[in-house]
Parts: sequence; structure tokens; C-alpha cells
Amino acid sequence: MSFSFLSSEEYDEQAHQLYDSGEYDRALELLQEGLKSYPDAVDLHVGIGYVRLAREEYAWGLKAFEKSLTLDPEHEDGWVGRGEALLKFGRIDESLACFRKIDELGLGEDLELGLAMGRALYREALFRESRQRLVALAAVHPDVADVRAALGYTLHALGDDLGARRELKAGLRLDPGLHEVRIYLSHLHFERGDLEAALRELELVPPTEHWDPLSVWRYIELKCALEKFDEADPTLDPWRARWEELRGEPDDIDHILAEVEAAFEEAGGEYPLPASIPPLPALPAAPQPILLAPPEIPLSTESHRIRTADGAIFSGTWDEIVVHMRDALSDPSEPISAFMHRAAQRVRQLTGRDLPCDDAESFIRESARMGLLSIED
Repeated sequence: MSFSFLSSEEYDEQAHQLYDSGEYDRALELLQEGLKSYPDAVDLHVGIGYVRLAREEYAWGLKAFEKSLTLDPEHEDGWVGRGEALLKFGRIDESLACFRKIDELGLGEDLELGLAMGRALYREALFRESRQRLVALAAVHPDVADVRAALGYTLHALGDDLGARRELKAGLRLDPGLHEVRIYLSHLHFERGDLEAALRELELVPPTEHWDPLSVWRYIELKCALEKFDEADPTLDPWRARWEELRGEPDDIDHILAEVEAAFEEAGGEYPLPASIPPLPALPAAPQPILLAPPEIPLSTESHRIRTADGAIFSGTWDEIVVHMRDALSDPSEPISAFMHRAAQRVRQLTGRDLPCDDAESFIRESARMGLLSIED
């Protein structure tokens, strides 16, 4: 496909539209085509950086952002992108220095940049730093729903449930259509035992706007428990249909955790010791990681090795191991956070135990303590 008559701005705009729709391969193709005609177009390099991050090609993303900054040392999106990429390698101090550069440029209160930095810090579990950014941003933009919601998520991660509910409610007053925020708020109500409030929030979210079977099933359970609905009530049909749609066919994770459930039942309802868990089914060989990194950028720090009960081996950094597990057990296009979250939910349903899913190391170490795998460092 030829795009030879486009300006660099048009390349950037069209690629941005593709990026927003999740068509990362096409966006990357378009940006690379644009660079053939406009090799010094900073925005095209920045665009490639963000596409690379979305594709989890972090080293190439970092390289693209650094190239943009050699062309324009004061390009704000280049600094934010470089900071995000550095976080993926655990280079926290360098990342925070990039974000401070935004303050030095006088753009720390910019809505889009501030949200990008706050969310990036949140994703890497730097919750205090995220809160600092988002509190300052909310003071300047108190009527922006996304800012209040992002602050609510961060406060919850820091254990401030009251503050989290306050900010989430503020976000919903500003934009009642933020369905994900409303579902999150419902879960907070449920956790504190306020079932009526949890149901009120879920009732405001149409079934088609749910993307997690847990929230759909929770709605059905609460309607039956609080309003004495029968599970076969036809008014619940759209919710049951959505639950079935989201639940889908069992994948390899479900089969593995079914083994845990069987062991749980055999142990008489008490969680078995790791040695009593039967061998896990054989896993297909994990594909080689798609890292695509130039040699001068380090891809990992400390390497680890894990072994499943049937002898399958995964090695690399904690993050790389989870990527290998995702590729072997699930859809390789599934976001890593979604993969860990789904596995944690399933473990919770089967055993009643919580599997941390905020970071790869905790996810793997707790899986080892549950007997799902062993760590061979």
C-alpha cells in the first residue's frame, strides 16, 4: 500500500486513529512508511514508540523515543514516552527524571501529559508517585472525570478505600457513562459488605458493557439474594447470555486450575499442601520471546527459572516468565495484566486464596507457595 502523497501530519493523524482502534500492526506500517519520506519527523518517531509499547516491544519503543529526543530535546511526548519505556526496565530514577523534565518545561499541569504519567506510574505499582501526580492534576482539573477516576484507582491501591470511593463517585458524577469506573466502585462496595450499594451500581451498567464475567455473575447473585429473583427469571436472560459469552470455552488455565480444584476436594475442603497437588498437564513448548531489542539496551536484569509440576520450564526475568506462560497457556494477544487477573480470579473461585496479580514477581512467588509451580533459582 502506498501513502506517498500524505504529509507527515497526515501520517501521524491516521496512525493515531489506527492506534486508538487497537490496530497496532497497521499503525506501525503507516508510521514506518511515513519515516521513509520524513525521516526527521519527530511525531512519527514518538508514534512508533507508543505503538512499540502497545506491542510490548519495550526496547524498540525506548529506542524510538530516544531518537525523537535527539531530533527535538524538548519534545514533551518524547520525554513522557521515554519515561514510560524506562519503567518497563525497572529504571525508576531515570523514568522519574523524564517526568520531572515535563515540569521543567512548564507542562506538568497539562491534562493529557499528566494523565499519561499518572497512569504509567500506576501500572508499574508506583502508587505513591502516581498519587502525587494525580492529586496535583485534580487540583488544576477538578471537573475531569478521568482524572478523578484515575486518582480513585490509585488511592484504592494504597489502601485508602474511603478516598477511593469518594474520587470514583466524583468521576461518575462528572461522567455517568464511565462504566468501568462504576463496576470498580461496585466491587469496592461489595468488599466492604454494602451489597445494596454494589447492586445499585451494577444495575446502571448494561450487560454489553461488562467485560469481566465476575461482575456479570455478581449482578445475578445480588439480584437473587437481595431481591429474591429466581435464577431462571427471564429478566436475567441478557445477563446470563453475557456471562456465557464472556466465560467462553475453558482454556488451558481452566484445565490446570481444575486440577487444583480436584486436589482441594480430595483434601476434604482444606487447601492441600503443595506436595499433594497432582501433576499439571503437559504444556506446549513456550515460543521464543519477541523482544526485538538492539544490543546496546539491556532487556532484563536478574534471570530466574521456574518449573511446573510436569517439568515444563520457563526462564527469564519475572516479567518475561509471565509472558512465556501467557503465550503457552492463553492467547498471546491477551494483555499480561488481563492474563494474571483472570488466573487470580479463577484461583480465588476454586481455593478462596488470593493470588497477587499486580506484578509478575508476586504472581509467580505466590503460585509457587500454592504448589502450582516451583522456582529454581
